[in-house]
Amino acid sequence: MQAAWLLGVLVVPQLLGFSHGARGAEREWEGGWGGAQEEEREREALMLKHLQEALGLPARRGDQNPEGNSEGRGAWATEEKGEEGEEEPTSTPHVSPSPSPTPEDAITYILGRLAGLDAGLHQVHVRLHTLDTRVAELTRGLRQLREVAGDTRDAVQALQEAQSRAEREHGRLEGCLKGARLGHKCFLLSRDFEAQAAAQARCVARGGSLAQPADSRQMETLTRYLRAALAPYNWPVWLGVHDRRAEGLYLFENGQRVSFFAWHRAPSPEPGPRPSAAPHPLSPNQPNGGVLENCVAQASDDGSWWDHDCDRRLYYVCEFPY
Repeated sequence: MQAAWLLGVLVVPQLLGFSHGARGAEREWEGGWGGAQEEEREREALMLKHLQEALGLPARRGDQNPEGNSEGRGAWATEEKGEEGEEEPTSTPHVSPSPSPTPEDAITYILGRLAGLDAGLHQVHVRLHTLDTRVAELTRGLRQLREVAGDTRDAVQALQEAQSRAEREHGRLEGCLKGARLGHKCFLLSRDFEAQAAAQARCVARGGSLAQPADSRQMETLTRYLRAALAPYNWPVWLGVHDRRAEGLYLFENGQRVSFFAWHRAPSPEPGPRPSAAPHPLSPNQPNGGVLENCVAQASDDGSWWDHDCDRRLYYVCEFPY
């Protein structure tokens, strides 16, 4: 009996130690295999993270814990502790790891993104075609507006020409109805003060020209008309006679050379014991202005010609064809 007890005391502890060593070896093998699986999971999680960053995908909830089953390891450690300490294991929720994307899923996603980009590019092409069509329509409308503007400009020019003709015809009729007529000429006095060139332009716009008396008969008719129109005053009135081209060479406004002159002459001295040979200071012989006075005006009282500065503002008389 004592021998059996002694044998039990010697053998049983060795058996228990062998069982504990076998269980420790098993636990060590499982730990090595679990470490390999953990490294594989970490590598897959890292590859998935890089793929999501490349494609611009949001992080998945399962990917926020790259440790995978760390909680599972905690549960496993608790279970081992329970076995060693012979305590009752506590229940912990099991979190299943997110499935890793396969190459087929990545290719499918990339193809979907490419299809979306192709659809967007097609919409851009459609909008560009619409814009091209709109630009072509606007260009055609602009061309039509230019044509209409050209037609309007031509119409306005035609109206201006018609207005000018009407004004010239009106001036001619007014000159012959209100003025003095002699043969194929009509003279009309204007009481507006103008320089000689401006007076000529006004007469031309009304269809005539500054008066150009070519002979004594026309001169007499013009003198009677001006004396009657401006009496009892004596006003100088512009004629269409000047020597602007060359000093002493007097021409009409139409370029013809003047052959008839009616220059003012100083009055003869009165007879007496001492006749004065000096000219009258207020009535010298004309022309006397030289290069400073190149335009001719007619006095309204006696019809004599006086040379004046062309920029002086005087009345003027126009002549119109009848």
